[in-house]
Amino acid sequence: MNSFSRIIQAAKSSKPKKIAVAAAQDYDVLKALKEAVKENICLPILVGDKEKIIEISKEIDFDLSNIEVIAVSDDNEASRKAVSLVSSDQADVLMKGLVDTSVVLKAVLDREIGLRTENVLSHAAVFTLDKYHKFLIVTDAAMNISPNYKEKKQIIENAISLSNSLGVNTPKVAVVCAKEKVSSNMQATVDAQELVEMYNGGEISGCIVEGPFGLDNAISKEAARIKGVSGQVAGDADILLMPNIEAGNILYKALTYFSHSESAGIILGARSPIVLTSRADSDSVKLNSIALAVICS
Repeated sequence: MNSFSRIIQAAKSSKPKKIAVAAAQDYDVLKALKEAVKENICLPILVGDKEKIIEISKEIDFDLSNIEVIAVSDDNEASRKAVSLVSSDQADVLMKGLVDTSVVLKAVLDREIGLRTENVLSHAAVFTLDKYHKFLIVTDAAMNISPNYKEKKQIIENAISLSNSLGVNTPKVAVVCAKEKVSSNMQATVDAQELVEMYNGGEISGCIVEGPFGLDNAISKEAARIKGVSGQVAGDADILLMPNIEAGNILYKALTYFSHSESAGIILGARSPIVLTSRADSDSVKLNSIALAVICS
């Protein structure tokens, strides 16, 4: 699998999943859901401002006659309702609509109605890029602010499961830092060393972990050759483990706005996948994310 069209095809091959959408009154969210319904990928349950949902749906010619719309005007309550639909098994996937990420995640992490597990929750973005030969997973751009090496281990494990869903059985994980050598002055490089030792000791399995890498030699064989960086991952990474949320978020937005790319974004590690994209992301990114969550669910 190497394109989002194939992800959409894979999502169509199974029974449509029910997706609970928190604060669904958003133009691009509803456009994406309209296409997902047309492709028989999902059956949405729309939670939020019912009048606005109906108004936007009429504008984009989205037929709601067979779709449940639950009227909840407050974003906090809409998020809690959507999360409770998933936690009570009335829906399979959660999707963020026109609401702050923090509001949705507060409901997700609620001990009474939430979707938390013992795992660290992490964001993963999947990209197709003109100048890269396969899917590229970037993690974490939206969830974990400054994870330590133990939390990074779990972020890797979440990304492995996603990579497996994309048909990659043994993904190559590049631990990305600002330089390729371990330095006590750069905690990210020390974390990289710890993660590689954990991998070599069998504590991380189902993948290949190497690092520290600079971004260039993680994705460019030529850059790796010039800098003398060797290994199975060099220039051929499937997963870029970013050092912190600033680096991950900036790379995510740089790839989105400076390159010809397609992308999708979901939260992993919860009881079910969570479609979580930026409010500024296009309807095509949201559709890709819906399809990605469906194949992961």
